[in-house]
Parts: sequence; C-alpha cells; structure tokens
Amino acid sequence: MGSGIGANIRRLREERGWSQARLAREVCRVARVAGEPVGRQEVSRWETGKRMPREWLPSLGAALGVTVDALTAPHRPAEPSLPTLADFLPDEDPLIPLEGGKGRRVGMGTVDELQQRVHGLRLADDVLAGGDLIRPALRDLRRVVRLYRESTHTPEVGRQLLRQVGELAQISGWIASDAGRHEEAERIYRLGISAARLAEDHTLAGNLAGSLAYQMSNTGRESEGLILAQAAFRDARAEAPPKARALYLDRVAWAHTKAGGAENGQQAMRALGEAGQALSEDSDGTESPAYLYWVDVGELRVMESRVYTELHRPLRAVPLLREVLSDYDATHTREMALYLSWLAVALADANEPEEAAAVAERVISLGSDMLSERVAERVRVILGRLQEYADVPEVAALLAEHPAA
Repeated sequence: MGSGIGANIRRLREERGWSQARLAREVCRVARVAGEPVGRQEVSRWETGKRMPREWLPSLGAALGVTVDALTAPHRPAEPSLPTLADFLPDEDPLIPLEGGKGRRVGMGTVDELQQRVHGLRLADDVLAGGDLIRPALRDLRRVVRLYRESTHTPEVGRQLLRQVGELAQISGWIASDAGRHEEAERIYRLGISAARLAEDHTLAGNLAGSLAYQMSNTGRESEGLILAQAAFRDARAEAPPKARALYLDRVAWAHTKAGGAENGQQAMRALGEAGQALSEDSDGTESPAYLYWVDVGELRVMESRVYTELHRPLRAVPLLREVLSDYDATHTREMALYLSWLAVALADANEPEEAAAVAERVISLGSDMLSERVAERVRVILGRLQEYADVPEVAALLAEHPAA
C-alpha cells in the first residue's frame, strides 16, 4: 500500500511539473503550518515508500488537487510516457545540416506543403487541447528538422525550411505548455528561436521569444518573463508588421501585470494602449505572417480584461469579459473555459459569489474532459478564490461537489 501511495504522489507531482521541494512547500501552505515541518527529503521518503504520509494525507490531497482515496488507490502501470523533443532530434546540434547534402533534393513545393501542415496544426489547436496534440506536433517537428538537415536544397529553400522549423516550434511549444510540459515547451521555443534567427526572420524570433516569456510569466518566473517580453519587442519591432507589434506589446502588458506592484500595473496599461495603437495601424494592404491570423481587436480586449482582473479592478473587467464572451466562437472550448475563468474571479472580486459560482461550474464542466493544464490550473485558482465565500450556499455546494477539481 505504501509503494502505491508513493507512486501516486510522484506521478501527480510530476504531472504538475513540481519539484519535491515545491510539493513540500504546497503541503505546508495548505496545512497552514509555521516553518517547514515537511521538506524535500520527507517527500522523497513518501515517494520511495520509506515513510507513510499518514496525518499529511489530507493536506497532500488538497495540494495536489485530488482526494485522499485517489492518493491511496492501488498503483496501476503507468501509461506510455509522452515523448520529449529529445526523442525526436539528433544528439548533436539539430540545425546543423549533414555534410555532403546526400539527401533528396527539395524545393519550394515542399515548403508550401509544410506551411499548410503547420497552419493545420494551428487550426487544430483552436479546438483541441495540448494533451491531444503534443504527439503529432512533436512528430511533425522532428520531420521538418530532419528534412532541413538531410535534404539537398538551395540557400533560399533552406531559409524557408528554417522558417517552418520556427513556426512549427512556436505552435508545438504552445501545445506542450498547454499539456503542462513547461520544460519541454521551453526547449522547443529555444530551438525555434535559433531556427528563426538563422533564417534572419526577426518577426518570427520575436513571436517565439514572446511565447516563452508568456509561459515564464505564468509559471512563477515573472522577472524573467518581463525581461524576455521586453527584449522580444525591442529586438523585432523595427521590421515587425502592426499585428506583430500589437502581440509583442500584449505580452509585455501581461508580463508587467504578473510581475506585480503599482508601477508595473501602470506599465501594463501603457503597453495595452500601445498595442491598440499598433493594431489600428494594420490595414488591408499590410502583409502579416499567417501565424498572426488570430490577433485582432477582440483578442486585445481579452488581454485587457485579464489585466484588469489580475489588478483586482472588476468593474472594468466584468463588462469587457461579458462583451468578449457574448460573441465568442463556442467551438473554441478551451479558450471559452479560460475566459470564463477570468470572469468568475472578477465576479468574486466584485462581491458577486453566487454568480461567480455559476460561472465556475460552467468552467469545470467545459474542462472536465479536456487535457489542458491551463484550464486545470484556472479551475484551481477559481476554487481557491471562492474559499472566501464558503458560507454562501451556492459556493458551498460547488466546493462540496468539486473538492478535487
């Protein structure tokens, strides 16, 4: 029984990308104990079966977002692990072409086929979660890298192949991040940045760096995220089209918001204003990369509402979120769940716990069968925020029904 508990603890911890030290801190936080009576070594003993958690089981379950029964359930053989980028790339520098160029010759027709494949993956990401797409995304990334390394091609075709590596790395990194594979996503993003820089595509490199900055801001690396988001904007803005500049500034705004503090809040609002100004410069005659198809006024409003929510300004956030959600494409289930999650928090901040609980219930319903760590994390945030209103009947019912959501 002990080894089963240990295996469950380790599996749940690794699914969240937590270190043993991080889990120890979370257990102490949930248990509301002073100091650190549980440390990394204690978690290690639990996982190896050398010691039973016993009195810590309820706090462990709460920290990991599962019931005690789930922790003590018999251990089942693990499913085949998800692939990593290392499984699909050579040990040496993956972007160094093989000497001699002995592979088949490829031309722009191959590049066009790859562009369609990459765009198809982006469209799939609009309606599917990261856990559903990570395997095909990594297979495609391996294929494109191998094609670049092993084929014979002209310098221009080589540059275009590198751009496809970069574009595929951007969407694959996003997918890996949504699957909760943050370290893997960072490796993918960095590979893409290298490819984009070799192709001398500074707009694409900025998009990849901004995506990595966004992940950092959302995973406890706020200072790094802010520095990288600002660098991505500075390095690429000279040649970036308006949509790209708007996206870079959007990420700068979010990075400032997550960094916290009054001054960062002001900087976030300034960046949002500049993003809106940049997008207003976009016109039918302005050519933007295909991967920016989703950047529009509605997306900027979403970010603005999220910033207001994070800054605890619900009177500004709630109307914006309602406006965005009123005509949002319902087939984009993950984004719908994420935007509703911000609405639920904003309603709680506005002292509307009954309505917040109703919205939270919808978020949980939408995310129940979704392999998205982003949605799972937002559910945990909502339920944590609603703890303050645990005496409100609607909230109490929600918390009782979803204790391990």
